[in-house]
Amino acid sequence: MKMNKTLFVVLLLSSSLLCSSCIGSFKLWNGLKEWNEGLGDKYVNELVFIALNIVPVYGVAFFADMVVLNAVEFWTGMNPIASNKTKEVQGEYGNYLVATTENGYTITNKEANQSLDLVYNQEEKSWNAVTESESFELVKMNDDGTATINMQDGTSMTVVPDSEGVASVRAAYMGVSFASR
Repeated sequence: MKMNKTLFVVLLLSSSLLCSSCIGSFKLWNGLKEWNEGLGDKYVNELVFIALNIVPVYGVAFFADMVVLNAVEFWTGMNPIASNKTKEVQGEYGNYLVATTENGYTITNKEANQSLDLVYNQEEKSWNAVTESESFELVKMNDDGTATINMQDGTSMTVVPDSEGVASVRAAYMGVSFASR
């Protein structure tokens, strides 16, 4: 009996090294939460939140952050989830590297060695295409829930961000007119 208590105390003290009072950034759990908050209105967010707790995605993410990722962050100084991720994408016009940045993405054409940044401006609520020499606003989210899309020809159109709005933008981009119907 005394040996079991001693073994228990030794294991408890040894495991305390893994949990060495590092609160950590909880990047995995916070990223999941922020993704959920950005899905839609409060009703959609609540439904997704409940579903992800039933499955239990939130519980697994919190446990992984608490036990593994925060210990790694404490001992190495960096969280593996927080690091930028780069993926290679094969497109119609060549191979591209897409890197996740703090406020958007960097897309690099591997053959031409040219880059384009897609940057989200939080103050303006807009996505911008940025090169070395210029910046172009692509999409702006308006306070009334609509989105203003700037087209290549210099025109812009304001749509509701739903399937009909996307279809309208596609039709305008492809030069299709439904006015003749």
